[in-house]
Amino acid sequence: MEISNSNNLYEEIKLILDQSRSKAYKAVNNAMVEAYWLIGRKIVEAQGGESSAQYGKAIIKNLSESLTKEYGKGFDETNLRRMRKFYT
Repeated sequence: MEISNSNNLYEEIKLILDQSRSKAYKAVNNAMVEAYWLIGRKIVEAQGGESSAQYGKAIIKNLSESLTKEYGKGFDETNLRRMRKFYT
């Protein structure tokens, strides 16, 4: 195989991989945006639309603790409130 053909093959494969990665990142990003919106909706529904009620605050606190144990960081109370706000 000639060097020019080898370089051309490499560049074509590199383009395929770069495009595939870009599509994957976009798909994951879209899925996560949808997930955060749905999480926000579930929180609003559980709170009955009340963001300042003590019951509502307890829901977010308990949910944050449980989700953080299961899924790690990213589900602190502040982020859950942001998800709620994103939905509303």
